[in-house]
Amino acid sequence: MEALKHRSAGRTRLANIAHLLTGNFLGSLLGLVAFTLSARALGVANYGQLALIIAFTRVVERVVSFQSWQPIIKYAAGLNASEDRDGLRILMKFGLLIDVGAAVCAWVIAVGVALLVAPFFGWSAEIVHLLVLYSSVLLFQISGVPVAVQRMAGNFRLLAYGQLLNAVLRVLLCLLGVLLKADLAYFAAVWGGTQILGSLTLLTLTMRALHWQGVHNILRAPLAGITSRFPGIWNFAWSSNISLTLRVSAQELDTLLVGFLADPASAGLYQIAKRIGRVGQQVGPQVQNVLYPDVARLWAKGSIKEFKRAIFQAEAMLLAFGILCILVVAALIRPLLIWTAGPDFLGAANLVIVQMVAVAFVLSGSAARSALLAMGKQRDVLRIVVLATVAFHVTALLLIPRIGAMGGNIAHIVLGILWTTGLALSLQNAFKTIHTDRQIRPADGLNPASLSSSKAI
Repeated sequence: MEALKHRSAGRTRLANIAHLLTGNFLGSLLGLVAFTLSARALGVANYGQLALIIAFTRVVERVVSFQSWQPIIKYAAGLNASEDRDGLRILMKFGLLIDVGAAVCAWVIAVGVALLVAPFFGWSAEIVHLLVLYSSVLLFQISGVPVAVQRMAGNFRLLAYGQLLNAVLRVLLCLLGVLLKADLAYFAAVWGGTQILGSLTLLTLTMRALHWQGVHNILRAPLAGITSRFPGIWNFAWSSNISLTLRVSAQELDTLLVGFLADPASAGLYQIAKRIGRVGQQVGPQVQNVLYPDVARLWAKGSIKEFKRAIFQAEAMLLAFGILCILVVAALIRPLLIWTAGPDFLGAANLVIVQMVAVAFVLSGSAARSALLAMGKQRDVLRIVVLATVAFHVTALLLIPRIGAMGGNIAHIVLGILWTTGLALSLQNAFKTIHTDRQIRPADGLNPASLSSSKAI
């Protein structure tokens, strides 16, 4: 019977991952279509400016956003949804206030930085004006609570397919722009407007989901005493957020570095390579989306064998997928670029292949990261991220001025190697500390008396 439960849990986990992979693959494919349509309409130079606008806003959003879904999921894993709705209300309000504060802070920073750094990047007044307008999307990036609620509720089909209509709308608007020979301002409005629409849609669906599950009046929940009820919540939130912020500085700041150290045309080619690489890279976050809530519950209950089995299955799948992506991209990238973005962007072919090697390394650490966070080892993750990110920036600053955009791709490979190796060694050491009799200490912030009945929303 126990074996059947393990197989059933494994099949459910794989099915959820499959839904997310399918939805995100389609979404990434549609996003790539929208980018290639934009590239065809604008040309290499203007498309490079659009890429810089989008990259700048993403950098600010990722750096400032607090990723409140991580502490919400971790601490909700020790609650019984049907019996402790007050605890859930407190966690949701905690996350929502953080999300709103981070969104406003990100918008203020984006506008201020855009006005301050424009002279250093040589941006024209038109680009600065578009950048300030595009930054308004940051006010609507209230994503932490929606992500946490949908993941804990197991609504992976909604997460997988819910944004596809928005992606289709973006493609149609970009196609219209090609037919109308629209300018840079039109395409910036399309990308910004559809992003706002997607964020508002997810937030609305999340509020309805909470209402159906009996979690009402979130804003009236008292936050006094939250640190005593959920010990370590602020420490976990800050550590995991700093870790993610550092990772994002490498994932998003690279396009700006290429534009600054090389030129906008190189940034455009680099962005095309990243967009194609992101189709494969989406697998890592989606595996974590499914895996993290599961392993958090398994660790809270002390189910170490099932915990290890889940991590091993995910790692094996990610390794195989990464190798497959490298082989497929190496075989198809040149005709793909000619059929989509056009011959002018053929210079991105080698960039894509090297980028996919870096993606394969980063993917290999996704499951280990989820395991370490569930075990309360967020500081180990932070140390690894600091080391890998510093190595990335040093490599990028040394190589981009010498070999152009390819220097950014090589820097990503350096980051991926250090990231995967560090996480693997840290996880191995963490497993060594587990007693053979499984008398492990529950994760920080969980009530031992409630572990046997742990259940997410």
